[in-house]
Amino acid sequence: MRSTFHGLETARRGMFTQQTALETTGHNIANANTPGYSRQRVNFVQTEPYPAPAMNRPQIPGQMGTGVKAGTIERVREKFLDLQYREENNELGYWAAKAEALAKMEEIMNEPSEEGLSKTLDRFWQSLQDLAANPHDAGARSVVRQRGLAVAETFNYLFDSLKAIQSDFQKQIDVTINQINSIARQINNINKQIGDIEPHGYLPNDLYDERDRLLDELSHLVKIDIDVVNSGTKVSQGGNTLDIAEGKFTVYLLDANGNRLNPPLVDASNYTTNTLSVTYGGANGAVSQFELTDPLGVVTPYSYNAFQVNGKLKGLVDSYGYDNGGVDNGVFPDMIRDLDAMAQALVQYFNQVHRQGFDLDGDTNNDFFTYAAGKMGLDPLITTSLNNISAGLTNSVGDGNNAFELGRVLKDSQVSVGGVPTNIMIAGNNTDISSFYEGMIGRMAVDAQEAERIKGNRETLRQSVEERRQSVSGVSLDEEMGNMIQFQHAYNASARMITAIDEMLDRIINQMGLVGR
Repeated sequence: MRSTFHGLETARRGMFTQQTALETTGHNIANANTPGYSRQRVNFVQTEPYPAPAMNRPQIPGQMGTGVKAGTIERVREKFLDLQYREENNELGYWAAKAEALAKMEEIMNEPSEEGLSKTLDRFWQSLQDLAANPHDAGARSVVRQRGLAVAETFNYLFDSLKAIQSDFQKQIDVTINQINSIARQINNINKQIGDIEPHGYLPNDLYDERDRLLDELSHLVKIDIDVVNSGTKVSQGGNTLDIAEGKFTVYLLDANGNRLNPPLVDASNYTTNTLSVTYGGANGAVSQFELTDPLGVVTPYSYNAFQVNGKLKGLVDSYGYDNGGVDNGVFPDMIRDLDAMAQALVQYFNQVHRQGFDLDGDTNNDFFTYAAGKMGLDPLITTSLNNISAGLTNSVGDGNNAFELGRVLKDSQVSVGGVPTNIMIAGNNTDISSFYEGMIGRMAVDAQEAERIKGNRETLRQSVEERRQSVSGVSLDEEMGNMIQFQHAYNASARMITAIDEMLDRIINQMGLVGR
């Protein structure tokens, strides 16, 4: 026999379930602007009908519904879009770091401009042409010395500035490493909380959101892969973990071939993290390897080549410099090495030609430039007296042929030393100083343009995925207001049902059976 209060119970369940839905809607509205928040929904489930199949079941026309209950409260999230977002975010992290490095380099090189090295070399070349025409003119000699000093100071400025920015990138690498380890610890702490909650049959949606937000942040820095570890099973641990529970995440770093690096960055099974660190063991302090250190202090090293994965960290390392078989490669090491080769070639060949000439005192075999430890300057003899500039190939008055040969060092790929044609070799190539420098600037400009273009493409792709992700997971205030009205009406209707049943019971209890009293 069914209960007299069957209808009341059904309506009560309806009220409580709609109230839960309203409270969840309020939670969504409150977090409409919370970063990383995913909207939540109540999964309505019909309660078991009455009566259950049995031998002594009541003889009624059929099973009757007993109402509704809130089965679970889950967040609305599309994992495939998360994977897409993190892939694009990872690529963007790499190209953004590289584009930033090249942009800073372009600012330092400052080409083309009136203050760049190219214009400084042109002015130096022009002063040598004037000296060739007037070899005994003190004014022409003074201009040559000043233009030569300007060349040396410009080289030194470029060296110092490039090394200063390179040093800044090393600091960024250290900060990024610390950031990666900090995120790993936060994810591990969230895993612990999730592991405590899920076995009780709950879905810690807000913890899931925070963990996904951290994974998004981590994917910008390094390439990662995730392994899901259950928070407990009914058989082995006596838990009541729901089938739709997301579990704990073990987070791995990936190598260039997509293989996982062990040990994992975050070990969900043991609730531990393994610390990432970097070693600067290259010829000039470049990155030589990475290490993963477990809580017991066991270190697993990985060479940079094995660790080549995209992300901001790789972009920073590729900019700062990495050890490649005993040679430092990267955006800044390559530019510094080319600039050094160019400076050495300029000093070497300019001094060779200068030594073959005669100064105003009839002396020969004088240097014009000095170069040591990356610093370029004028030879002390040139600084002491303008007479020591060797403008002539002979000691004759008016001979400026050597000044002309000095000018050829800057513009030609071949000069005459002691009457012997000599090829100018820079970094193993027969070229002239100006062309070599133009090639350096051209490569830098192309690389910067390409990095900026790919960065823009990746930003667009990431934004596109994020928009699709927000269309699924984001909170729409219009939709939530519609849901609020819907659940409110359903709540009111359930309450009105209780009122109606109460009136029916009042009629039966208080107003029936009065005849004959």
